[in-house]
Amino acid sequence: MNSNVENLPPHVLRLVYKEVSALAADPPEGIKIYPSEEDITELHTSIEGPEGTPFAGGIFRMRLVLGKDFPAVPPKGYFLTKIFHPNVGHKGEICVNVLKRDWKAELGLRHVLLTIKCLLIHPNPESALNEEAGRLLLEDYAEYESRARLMTEIHAMGGPGGLSGAPQDPNDGPQPKKHAGDPTKRAGPSAAAVPAALGNGASGTSTTSSSSNSSSSISNIAGKKKADKKRALRRL
Repeated sequence: MNSNVENLPPHVLRLVYKEVSALAADPPEGIKIYPSEEDITELHTSIEGPEGTPFAGGIFRMRLVLGKDFPAVPPKGYFLTKIFHPNVGHKGEICVNVLKRDWKAELGLRHVLLTIKCLLIHPNPESALNEEAGRLLLEDYAEYESRARLMTEIHAMGGPGGLSGAPQDPNDGPQPKKHAGDPTKRAGPSAAAVPAALGNGASGTSTTSSSSNSSSSISNIAGKKKADKKRALRRL
């Protein structure tokens, strides 16, 4: 999504910067703010799953996008972490009244974040974007809770698709194959093993013994050939 920094008036940008700075310095409980110096119109946050809900223990990444008509028009909210919730669509879009008809310019971003966190506690099946989650919430809460908890455990508890928005350790995951000529892949004794063998004379003894056995074998073969020739000549 393109930045709207150039589309917002300077006084609005100043207000947004001031509010985002205040949020970062004193965020609401259970919410962290990750402001971007390059694009103040896209605010990344993370929300802790509230206790007593299927989302407890999870960390859900989210972003708010301020359009060119902000604050006359509400921001758009998206969950970046997958979540099974009636008011969150399959692409992460969030459906909540404060981002629609109940929006007022004076509400501010703090109010939006608190409302979204409350949505995790009190879903609204009447305005469901995820119809299956909304139906289960009304008809079979145990199944809804089970599905929501499973999604939380998979995606929001540090697994590959969840909280994992943090940069991955370069040693994690598949590593590139080393070239066939890589000296670290060549077979042979370790550096520690070679001096040890030389130190106790095992290597030298083994080499000498092998050479001696080889010479003896060659001499025996040559002698046998000479004897065979002599026998053949006598028969003639």
